[in-house]
Amino acid sequence: MTLRLTEEQQRALAMLAEATGVSEHEAVVQAITETAARSVRDGRVRALSQDGRARYASLLDRLAQ
Repeated sequence: MTLRLTEEQQRALAMLAEATGVSEHEAVVQAITETAARSVRDGRVRALSQDGRARYASLLDRLAQ
């Protein structure tokens, strides 16, 4: 796979790799993995929050008064 970056993105990647002590390749892999995990986790939190709000809607309404 080829990754096309602007000069600014390339500098940011180089800084990230240096700051974390890994190669640029590993910095990209870590960033992808962490972002994917965060997206899945955020989706689960949103779903649980919606379920909780639906389940306890009447209680939350009473507490709001």
